[in-house]
Amino acid sequence: MDIHVGDVLELKKNHPCGSRQWRVLRVGMDFKLRCQGCGHELMIPRSKAEKSIKKVIREEAEQ
Repeated sequence: MDIHVGDVLELKKNHPCGSRQWRVLRVGMDFKLRCQGCGHELMIPRSKAEKSIKKVIREEAEQ
């Protein structure tokens, strides 16, 4: 899967705050994600993150 820093991921399960959208802060073997609802940050292994992604919302680069 092609995920970049700045993308917003919609996951299958809700965060306890009620939001499903997470902004990607770092990519590699692990993803660092920030909840768009409450601002909570977490590190999650790439394999687990890719299984739980429902939709990727791309940020278009301004040129």
